[in-house]
Amino acid sequence: MPEEAPQRHAVIRRADRPGDLGWVVMAHGELYHQQFAFNTDFEALVAGIVGDFAMKHSPAMEAAWIAEVDGERAGCVFLVTDDQPGVAKLRVLLVTPAARGLGMGTRLVGQSLDFARAAGYRSVTLWTTDNLASARRIYERFGFALTDERPHQGFGHDLTGQTWTLNLHSTPA
Repeated sequence: MPEEAPQRHAVIRRADRPGDLGWVVMAHGELYHQQFAFNTDFEALVAGIVGDFAMKHSPAMEAAWIAEVDGERAGCVFLVTDDQPGVAKLRVLLVTPAARGLGMGTRLVGQSLDFARAAGYRSVTLWTTDNLASARRIYERFGFALTDERPHQGFGHDLTGQTWTLNLHSTPA
């Protein structure tokens, strides 16, 4: 009889414990360097996003989540207010290689969109680069549409920056 793989315990929780925000920055810096050879400019961008959230987020309108697998941090996502009224931004989605295939990215985005609907946002937008195919598949599954694409020189590479948008009132909750 073949041995069954142990069941993994996966949860999504608010990013409200000491070390959570620092982990988001560190994990992005390390993983994006390993996987895409991004330089520290990317880590600095993430640090700015996380720092802004830490210093001035509105708990009623903005939130961050950590995915844990077997008690270890394994992913994250933030939802913050955009400059345009009624628009939220999905930021810093990440799932570690050890947690991929468990549906954590989908769960994180779903949690963010549920929060956005409850907070009364009309739409959610995000910016990414075209080389992040796994994340793009998650966004497409939720109904995000590509609304802008242009060359982006950053993080040590020539990339294509993409803006994706989801109208919350035209998608199922």
